[in-house]
Amino acid sequence: MQLFLRSFFSVLIITIFAQQAIAQDFVAGEPLGATNEAGVRVPMSDNVKVFGSFHFSESCTFDPAKNLILAMNNATRGDGTENDGFVSLINPDGSVHTAKWIGATRSGLELNHPLGSAISNGVLYTVDVGFVRSFDLASGQPLRAIKIPEATLLNGIAVSDDGTVYVSNTRSPERIFKVTSNGTVSTFADGAPLAAPNGVAIDLQGNIVVVNVGDSAVITYSPNGDILNTEHAVEGGNDGIVITADGTKYVSSVRFGSVSRIRPGQAAEIIASGIPSAASMCYDSVQNQLVIPLNGNYALAFIKL
Repeated sequence: MQLFLRSFFSVLIITIFAQQAIAQDFVAGEPLGATNEAGVRVPMSDNVKVFGSFHFSESCTFDPAKNLILAMNNATRGDGTENDGFVSLINPDGSVHTAKWIGATRSGLELNHPLGSAISNGVLYTVDVGFVRSFDLASGQPLRAIKIPEATLLNGIAVSDDGTVYVSNTRSPERIFKVTSNGTVSTFADGAPLAAPNGVAIDLQGNIVVVNVGDSAVITYSPNGDILNTEHAVEGGNDGIVITADGTKYVSSVRFGSVSRIRPGQAAEIIASGIPSAASMCYDSVQNQLVIPLNGNYALAFIKL
């Protein structure tokens, strides 16, 4: 009888906790602040600047409406089952706005190892261990998780105005996946000239631009998958790709620490160097600067243009 009662109450307790876990709603983090002696949470005063708040940040993207940088973070690198990735909100001067915005709690959230990121039409997109995940840009609320069959290392991501997602798969099979707005997954580009493809961007004409880690190629595909142009950064080993309003391409080399600038119709030139692990950068269109996550250095680099 005692054994039966113990088993009964064990099941009851587990059921209660499970119901409570299901009932919990997603909650986004708040800007930095602290609870004072009176028990009131007080926002951090304007004369204080906090820097840091990164843990293996591999990519960032910029929200001009909020004038904030969104940095993707991995709390513990592993096999992708940790569910401890998070997104920090960073001020344009590099100081911390919200240490953990997405990831303040794990309720209603699965985010393991986010790499590339992009924003389109009020939605934040990221790749995360075989999935494309999306979040509401205003609230951080998770929206969708689309599994990519055959993915081995999803890395870079770009999103067109109509919600079509293009994702690079860096390890074999080296390819670019296409995900339509209704969630249909297909292969957009496969094999050479892709050589460990990484960064992906959309140019002003709606073409898809890809940079390789395996060489210095900067490849422009039409939306139909035809190769329209191949340019070259000064150095290979590239990760990030930014295209500005005048058509200039900026390419960051995660292997060799340089940033190449490719103006339309001109040869590439290095505008910055010695940047350790220069990963998937973003463009801050308000301050006119490049922001570059430095992977295991747990930092962001800023380059005024």
